[in-house]
Amino acid sequence: MRPSQLRRWHPGPGTVLAPSSSGPAPHGAWRWYSIDADGGATLDVQAFLADRRDTVVFVHRLLSATASRPAFTGCFGLHEWAMVYRQQSHRHALPLRLGQAGTDAVVEAHPVRCTHFDAFRFFTPDAVQLNRVQPTRAAQVDLEQPGCLHASMDCHKWAGKLGPAVPGDLALDCFELARDVRLLDMQAAPYDLSSYGQAPVAVETPEGKAEYVARQRELSARAAELRSRLIGVCARVLGG
Repeated sequence: MRPSQLRRWHPGPGTVLAPSSSGPAPHGAWRWYSIDADGGATLDVQAFLADRRDTVVFVHRLLSATASRPAFTGCFGLHEWAMVYRQQSHRHALPLRLGQAGTDAVVEAHPVRCTHFDAFRFFTPDAVQLNRVQPTRAAQVDLEQPGCLHASMDCHKWAGKLGPAVPGDLALDCFELARDVRLLDMQAAPYDLSSYGQAPVAVETPEGKAEYVARQRELSARAAELRSRLIGVCARVLGG
């Protein structure tokens, strides 16, 4: 998402922005907005659906399915470890805090159970066969679960996909959650983040696992509330 998209506030469907003495709200000139007879600017839900219905239907279906499942918190963030397993070139230009051999040993000593396709698709070839689940894009709705860090971060992605239908406060809440989740995601990864002033969450140790799960549950609880609000946005738009 571009910063300019975050800066653009939307009131959400059903809210009319009254004109000022200088004329209608600037939203009236934006895509999918209309101006009523009194000069009020509001989201034109039907115009929005004409262009984005398939997206809204998919997001509603995916988030509803995710919310219906129990949270699994036994993955310990090993998806990031599987992305560097037995491979000398890595996605991030940071050293591995346990070295390559030590990193590989952690992967081999733990069960790998990643259900999120957009994490799984970056697994190294040798790590793919270790995953207890084989996610595909087609199976995304059937597999995503609310304990997954990536599913929590995706609240921000889906808020962006829903665009002007998402009220500004909800969009910002989703962004802030994604920021906090990504921090844990990288602290628990095999990379050495000391150059960023960040201490590791050493998931290869019992203490690190306990910290990871506690923070994962707190973030998942925040995501559940935001996911529910996004589902409500979808239902309101589709019903409107």
